[in-house]
Amino acid sequence: MARIGKNQLVKLQKKYKTDEAIGRLYGISRQAVHQLRDKYGIAPVADRHGDRNAEIVKLYKQGMAGTRIARKLKLSVSQTYRVLNATQGVSIRKV
Repeated sequence: MARIGKNQLVKLQKKYKTDEAIGRLYGISRQAVHQLRDKYGIAPVADRHGDRNAEIVKLYKQGMAGTRIARKLKLSVSQTYRVLNATQGVSIRKV
């Protein structure tokens, strides 16, 4: 397994976001990076998106269009709508 320390893995996560991207960088599998995160007790980046997702839903319920939300939060439009579709109680408006 690659020799990646805890602090280094935290920094890599901030830059590369996914286990797969970090694994490609070091020539190891996504699963190996996942095992390192588990070993060091580091949560995946996706677990940190709760506040962002709540903001997406709040803005959408206030009437802001999905494309505008995506621009404001620097996300893709498809990611914005994935969050909205995954959130119960939000019905997507047809335009």
